[in-house]
Amino acid sequence: MKERLGAILHPGQERYLERLQPPRDALLSEMERVAAEDGIPISDPEVGRLLQVLAVASGARRILELGTAIGYGVVLLARAAPEARVVSVDRDAAMLERARGYVDRAGVGERVELVRGEVLEVLDGLNVPFDLVYVDAEKLEYRIYLDRILDLMPVGGTMIFDNLLWKGRVAEPPEDEDDRVADALRAFNPYMMIHPQLVSQILPIGDGVGIATKRNPTMRELGGPF
Repeated sequence: MKERLGAILHPGQERYLERLQPPRDALLSEMERVAAEDGIPISDPEVGRLLQVLAVASGARRILELGTAIGYGVVLLARAAPEARVVSVDRDAAMLERARGYVDRAGVGERVELVRGEVLEVLDGLNVPFDLVYVDAEKLEYRIYLDRILDLMPVGGTMIFDNLLWKGRVAEPPEDEDDRVADALRAFNPYMMIHPQLVSQILPIGDGVGIATKRNPTMRELGGPF
């Protein structure tokens, strides 16, 4: 979730884009309100809309989310991909319990598996492919997540990484502030962008979103002039 207006985009453009967002239904609106009141990080609405777009466009049948919180992303992804199975991982049992309530109320509970555990340990135990993976967990481990996810993903599979601009601090680090998360993301972003197995882009929406698609190894390099 972005920290404030103007942290990523200029405030005027950001207000305009927020006004364009379709209204959310009562359940999603409640989840947004609860997250704001309780200080729980969830996807920004515009990022949630992007998740829905990618879930529909990819035709994903197996979706993985790393970082459940109260289930906002799970609900959006499961609704957008009605034929998909969605697995979401979080280490916080209380959060998962709250997420289960929202998932069931959204009517997608039969297709959603909520897994309690450390993300890296869960990833090590997975042996099935996932078409779409949304990552909003421990930022210091994003590079490790990417490498592990690649092994679980077919060519054409898509990863989504949230918070890649980290409140504006990745591109413009404060001189008097030591931010390990910003430092880690500053190293991760070029790694994702030039990874030889991926076609990637970072979008300045929400708190910065990275999209990376696993490419065919025979595909020619995309760098250089068009």
